[in-house]
Amino acid sequence: MALFSRLRSNPTLNLLKHRNFSSASSILSSGSNAPLTTKEKTRAALSLLKSESNPERILDICRAASLTPDSHLDRIAFSVAISKLSKANHLSGISQFLEELKNRPDLRQNERFIAHSIVLYGQANMIDHASRTFKEMDRYGVSRSVKSLNSLLFACILAQDYKEVKRIFVEFPKIYEIEPNLETYNTVIKAFCESGDSSSVYSVLAEMDRKSVKPNATSFGTLLAGFYKEEKYEDVGKVLKMMEKYGIKSGLSMYNVRIQSLCKLKKSAEAKALFDGMVSRGTKPNSDTYNHLIHGFCREGNLEEAKRLYSSMVNRGCQPNSHIYFTLVHFLCQGGDYETALKVCKESMEKGWVPNFSTMKLLVNGLAGVKVDEAKKLVGQMKEKFTKNVDMWNEIEAGLPQ
Repeated sequence: MALFSRLRSNPTLNLLKHRNFSSASSILSSGSNAPLTTKEKTRAALSLLKSESNPERILDICRAASLTPDSHLDRIAFSVAISKLSKANHLSGISQFLEELKNRPDLRQNERFIAHSIVLYGQANMIDHASRTFKEMDRYGVSRSVKSLNSLLFACILAQDYKEVKRIFVEFPKIYEIEPNLETYNTVIKAFCESGDSSSVYSVLAEMDRKSVKPNATSFGTLLAGFYKEEKYEDVGKVLKMMEKYGIKSGLSMYNVRIQSLCKLKKSAEAKALFDGMVSRGTKPNSDTYNHLIHGFCREGNLEEAKRLYSSMVNRGCQPNSHIYFTLVHFLCQGGDYETALKVCKESMEKGWVPNFSTMKLLVNGLAGVKVDEAKKLVGQMKEKFTKNVDMWNEIEAGLPQ
C-alpha cells in the first residue's frame, strides 16, 4: 500500500496521462533520488497500464519497466498491455514490440521469452505470428523444444483456433522431431473438450498409451468436464472406470470438476447428491466445492438451499471465499432478501472484499425501502473507500428517502 500511495502522490506519474513521454527513464521515475526496484517498476507500470488507453503510451510504459517473463508480476503486466493493445486493434504495435524485445540483450537467445511471446501472440489472436515465431526460433539462437511447442498449442487455445491445435499436434512433432510430453497431451485434450469434440480424446489417450505417457488427474478432469458439457453421461461413466485402470482416485479436485459441471447444466440437485456422497465417503469439501453449489442453486433461484449451504460450510469450519460472498449478495438482492444480503455483505467487507458497484447499488437501493439508515451508512463507506466513484454514490445518495 505504501508504494501505491507513493505512486499516487508522485507528480511525475500523475502527469503521465497528460503528456507525451520524453524518455523511457522518466516514465517510472520515483520523483526522488532513490531509484525504483525492479518489482516497484512493474507495480508502477501495472498501475499506469490499467488506466492508460493510448497504444503508444502503453508501449512506452512497458519499455520503461523492462519487463521479463521470469517474474509472475511482469507476466501479468505483459498480459494487461497485450489485451489493451489488442482491444485497440493495434496489432502492428504488438508485433513491433515483441520483435523488438527478442533483440534486447537480456532476452536475446532466451527460450523462456520466445515461448512467452508465442503465448502473447495467441492472446492477441495473432496465430500466424505465433506460428512464425516458433518456426523461426533458429533465427534468435534458440532451439525448438517441447516447451515452445506447448506454448504454441496453448496460444491456439487462447485464440480459440481449435483446428490449428489439431493440425500442429499432428504435423509439428514429426516435422521438428519433438516428442510430446504430458503437458502437450493435456493441452490437446483441453482443446478437444473446449471445442465440443471430447470423444476425440479417446484417440489421444490411445496414443499416450503407445508412447508410455501416463495421463494424470488433470487429463481426466478436463475430459470429464468436456463430456458433462456435451451431456454425454455414458462417457462420464467410462472415464471414471478408466481412472480406476490408471490408479487415479476420485479425490476432491475430481469431485469439484463433476459438481461444477452439473451446476453449469442447472442440475444443482444432482450436484448436491454427489456432494453428499462425497462427504459420506470421508472426502472433505473446500470453499471451491461450496462456491460451485451456492452459485448453482442461486442461478436456479433456490436461494434457501444456497443459504443452507452457506450456513453449513461456516459450521464445518470452511471459510467462504470472495466469490461466495459476492454471489450471495448479488442473488439475494435480486431475490429481494436485502437484510440477509446486508449481513453477508458486512461479513465480506470485514475481510476486505467489497462486491462490485452494480451489486452494491442493488443492495443500497433495496435497503432504502426497509433500512434506510443502513443504506446511507453503506453509501458513506463506499464514498470513503472508493473516492473515484464519489460522484456516482452522491447521485445514489440523493435518491434515498430523507
